Amino acid sequence: MAALLAGPSGAQAPPLRLQVVGSLADVRLYEQYERPFWREELPRISDGKLQADIVPFDSSGIRGQDMLHLMRLGVTPFGTALLSLVGSDEPELAAPNLAMLAPELSTLRRVVQVYRPHLTAVLKQQYGVEVLAIYAYPAQILFCTQPLPRLEDMRGRRVRVSNPSQADAMEALGAIAVQIPFAKQAAELREGRIDCTITGSLSGNQLGLHRLTQQMHPMAISWGLSVFGANVHAWEALPAEAQQVLRRGLARLELAVWAAAGQDTEDGFLCNAGRPSCQSGTPGSMRWDAISPQDEAVRRRLLAEAVIPGWIARCGEGCRQAWNTYLAPLVRIFLPEAGPASGGQAQRPMGAP
Repeated sequence: MAALLAGPSGAQAPPLRLQVVGSLADVRLYEQYERPFWREELPRISDGKLQADIVPFDSSGIRGQDMLHLMRLGVTPFGTALLSLVGSDEPELAAPNLAMLAPELSTLRRVVQVYRPHLTAVLKQQYGVEVLAIYAYPAQILFCTQPLPRLEDMRGRRVRVSNPSQADAMEALGAIAVQIPFAKQAAELREGRIDCTITGSLSGNQLGLHRLTQQMHPMAISWGLSVFGANVHAWEALPAEAQQVLRRGLARLELAVWAAAGQDTEDGFLCNAGRPSCQSGTPGSMRWDAISPQDEAVRRRLLAEAVIPGWIARCGEGCRQAWNTYLAPLVRIFLPEAGPASGGQAQRPMGAP
């Protein structure tokens, strides 16, 4: 980078070209936001001084679970890490993305706002990653081949999940959780190997789930958060001016992505149900019922009695402290200190109904 910036004496330095690994291929976040930003917007806002090559991680030979390790080593200087994937190795990072935590986007915004300082510190201290943006995918909801009037009707169904906390919630409902990659869920439904899947309302439409399933449940099981960051050495090697351009541009990109997450969540429902106001998807004929007070009570119970204890068991006592410090005041579920009788196991949280 230093050699590129220096150039011949008196000559204008050539553009600095960044190598970026983005998020999932063939979904709106990458196709309409990430890729245009790096390939078109960045050269424009930097007056041609910054350019970038970007590829989605899942079509570049990179496992999403390995992204943080590759960034720490500097193999991937700039990259996007899905918290649902990297949280398997580093459960503390999964906290804002826990299943049943944020049933609507406004709650998710507050969750990320209060947890962001801690997330940023953990990534910098343990992985040498400078956090530059946090993105949200549309609501991850249940698509099922058979009617699903209530969450409690999941008992006995085989359901695709994408992370351990989703599995904790589904198994607490009596369902059979199966971890399946995003790209394979349609085939698993088509072959009858699963009965339901948890995925984005609009991305599910793009996968053709509106032709393979008949009912959606409108509650957001989770949202699919991802972190965009840089290897700290690659970041510090950039000129201050380039850092400022990137921070300003990525802040605007983050705002646009979050706005799109809300719009795409609604549009996914409209398209899957074949409503005339469908904009971005293919009209289907699915149905959904309104979220009932009973379902909301079930959500709180699952969060308090299954999801949080499962997360603490994977994560350890440091995560108990992080929860009580950052998220408990917002969610009103406080975790008691682990005593000798608990043997280090998670105890039932306080304050949940």
